[in-house]
Amino acid sequence: MHLPLFMQHRPRLLALGYRMLGSRAEAQDLAQEAWLRWSECDLEGIAAPGAYLTQLMARLCLDQIKSARRRREQYVGVWLPEPLADGDDCLAAGPEQLAERAQQLSYAYLLALQRLEPLERAAFLLREVFDVEYPQLAAILQRSQAACRQLASRARRRLQDGGQAVPARPPGDPQALAAAFVDALQGGDVDRLAGLLAMDVRYQADGGGKALALPAPLAGRRAVSRLLRGLWRRSERKGAAWCAQRLNGMPGVLVWEEERLLMSVALQCDAVGRVSGLYVMRNPDKLAHLTAGGCGQKRSNGCR
Repeated sequence: MHLPLFMQHRPRLLALGYRMLGSRAEAQDLAQEAWLRWSECDLEGIAAPGAYLTQLMARLCLDQIKSARRRREQYVGVWLPEPLADGDDCLAAGPEQLAERAQQLSYAYLLALQRLEPLERAAFLLREVFDVEYPQLAAILQRSQAACRQLASRARRRLQDGGQAVPARPPGDPQALAAAFVDALQGGDVDRLAGLLAMDVRYQADGGGKALALPAPLAGRRAVSRLLRGLWRRSERKGAAWCAQRLNGMPGVLVWEEERLLMSVALQCDAVGRVSGLYVMRNPDKLAHLTAGGCGQKRSNGCR
């Protein structure tokens, strides 16, 4: 009975781990550790397996955050969460609706979560996303219920102050924006490309010291549109294909050179449907799972 029960709750554990750590790989490692501990449990003494496993995963995440922070202090350039494609187990969550789930997986939202203190992050996610009641939350965090309420409230307020409490949901079909984005690049239509970008658009790229990427964010419509045209020209010379692919619930693009995935580009949209943020992953370690999963194969429909 150990394995069937664990597999039933595994997507929820992965979802919690990814939101807590911003890393699919680390979430999978901790889920494996949770399984090892679970496999040694006496099930007769566990009345609520889901609650028990959630508590176990949350505590593993809190322990992992300490070492993750040290690694990020030494990280080369901009750090971004690993991109997730539709269908990944780490996208699963609690009882929220699909549209709300997608918004809560956007890069801007995940980065805002990473700026919270670990206990604030855990309290907010467990209560607001995973619907954990305060008595159980108090047991997980080993704090009083009153303290847990304060942690969740403080986290909610900090997210609101940062404009991330309710991420904007763009009008229309988000993936149509990705297609228009690629068309503008492919056609060399600088004016059309600029028109798709918000005035204060922000470009961030994660190379992890293993691939060429800007060492700091770039902001502004003119600067970002010039950079994008340069990226397109270089990829065009290599015969690269740009393929539409939803990433973290956002419109996005995968850029392939033959069978090698060069980068992923997730497009954050504002309330009027313009691109307000571009999150570019070039670190091959963080792209490997997309390749292994056969995501967005080069010759699929939607490639340019």
